[in-house]
Amino acid sequence: MRVVRASCITVLALLCIRQSGFAGESPKPEEILSRHLDSIGTAAARSAVKNRVVQGTATYKVVLGSSGGGGQSEGKAGFVTEGHKMRFLVRFPQTDYRGENFVYDGNAIGIAFATSSKSRSPFGGFVSAQDVIVRDGLLGGVLSTSWPLLNLGERDAKLIVDGVKKIDGRPAYQVRYVPHKHTEVQIVLYFDQETFRHVKTEYSTSVANNVGADVTLSSKLLPERSTLEETFSDFQTADGITLPQHWTLHFTKELPDGTTTISAWDLKTNEIMSNQGLDPRNFEVK
Repeated sequence: MRVVRASCITVLALLCIRQSGFAGESPKPEEILSRHLDSIGTAAARSAVKNRVVQGTATYKVVLGSSGGGGQSEGKAGFVTEGHKMRFLVRFPQTDYRGENFVYDGNAIGIAFATSSKSRSPFGGFVSAQDVIVRDGLLGGVLSTSWPLLNLGERDAKLIVDGVKKIDGRPAYQVRYVPHKHTEVQIVLYFDQETFRHVKTEYSTSVANNVGADVTLSSKLLPERSTLEETFSDFQTADGITLPQHWTLHFTKELPDGTTTISAWDLKTNEIMSNQGLDPRNFEVK
């Protein structure tokens, strides 16, 4: 009896070790993808959405440095998607920084001037240079009908799980998104560990800069770094689809001379409508 009991204890101990080890492992990319899609809605509910219109309020704020006119502005936001087409619009009245207007017709991308002096904002310049953000339907996360994870095979992109990181105090799976075509921007997606909802995307670039007035100054120059962060929260379900009602963007630019600017957009949804009769001019690139 003692031998049998000892054997049972040994087996149980081994099972506990194996279960503990398995629990500590991150799920495979395909598992995260499947659970994430389920978090949005059933396959039938997802496929039924052909277009989506998101309308709400927008607040723009310069968090650090001087960018886009400075101060804080209140305005309106709109996000319209149909298939792979997209228009992202934020408008702020009576300021030098008038807002953003990105459009993608499925082939070409248009980034409008953002200031009264007819120049793009650093945010707009970044999206223009790293256009995979728009072309692959990443901007706006699951609010977009072009969200690449809805049909990852069509994008021919890869997902690589890098572990777990806390986002707003909650553990989330950290997953690299690798586009089909090479790009210099690093793209990381975060999925809540419990719900598998997409809660954040981080885009980052780092460009070495060694061109100074002389050799001494060149050696002191830092890389130019840019980071765009999108976060999503306040998820609500309507017509079988669960979407975030709160969307924020933070754009950080670190220059070679050590100066840093940070701008933030806080977008809150008032209305989300699907399968509307959209005017094709919504997606005209001018």
